[in-house]
Amino acid sequence: MQIQTDKNQKEIKVHGTYEFPVRVSHERLSDYERRSFMWHWHTELEWTYVLEGEIRYQVNEHVYHLKEGQGLLCNSNMLHTGHSIDEQDCHYVSITFHPRLLEGFRDSFLKEKYMKRIVENPSIPSLSLTDSEEWQMDILEMLRTVERLYHDQKHEEDYDFQIYLLLMEIWRIVCRHVQTSSDSQISAKNIERLKQILTYIHTHYQEKITLENIAAEVSICPSECCRFFKKNMRESLFDYLLNYRIEQSLALLAKGTGNITETAVQCGFSSSSYFSRVFREKMGYSPREYQKLSL
Repeated sequence: MQIQTDKNQKEIKVHGTYEFPVRVSHERLSDYERRSFMWHWHTELEWTYVLEGEIRYQVNEHVYHLKEGQGLLCNSNMLHTGHSIDEQDCHYVSITFHPRLLEGFRDSFLKEKYMKRIVENPSIPSLSLTDSEEWQMDILEMLRTVERLYHDQKHEEDYDFQIYLLLMEIWRIVCRHVQTSSDSQISAKNIERLKQILTYIHTHYQEKITLENIAAEVSICPSECCRFFKKNMRESLFDYLLNYRIEQSLALLAKGTGNITETAVQCGFSSSSYFSRVFREKMGYSPREYQKLSL
């Protein structure tokens, strides 16, 4: 399994309904290929809290090591990904909801005074929650209550109303404790540039891609492009491209619709031998062995 996105890396999955734009789900890293979910973004805000295990959670350039009982808010439209730590599994709850749930009517005082300054501020990509602050512990407890209400709907006739009130109270606490920054324009530019680079890679990964191609796409020099990507993504452009190509090969191998050479070509590798070598380095076994395990 892997997160489904469009060519711009926006997640395709629907989070709730238009009438009640909330989705609460239990997730395990072991459900994803390579125990990680790929970079993506969505308009919805997302709260995550860890039930068991640990996860390396990254939002833009910010990396968090979340442990059992800890959580995180990923802001609207922010790129994020998650990886296992030492190949261990992680069981966590994801609570996503569209900002309009709390904004009320168009241009309401709630939106203008309390939502926009955080939701539309790229300098606040995320917020970690630990047991170091009482207000953070209060939010984690309320998130657990949201999860219970969502999955025990038959026992609570007004579960949706209770969830709405809890999310509103959580946001009131966030507004009281989160300070806004003045560098939002710079952050917004960085986020847009990252999305452009990722979109280019995901659109052209089957072709021969050079650093010059990518740098030209975002109108910066190759050396600056490398530095920018490494700083914000915590891995090199070359490593990201290889990882993405391997990720795309997994579904093809699992289907068993083509041989190793055809799969290598479809995923942008120059030869089947190079593909097999990289695949073994990344996965721990050969493409043929993976194919046999998947069929």
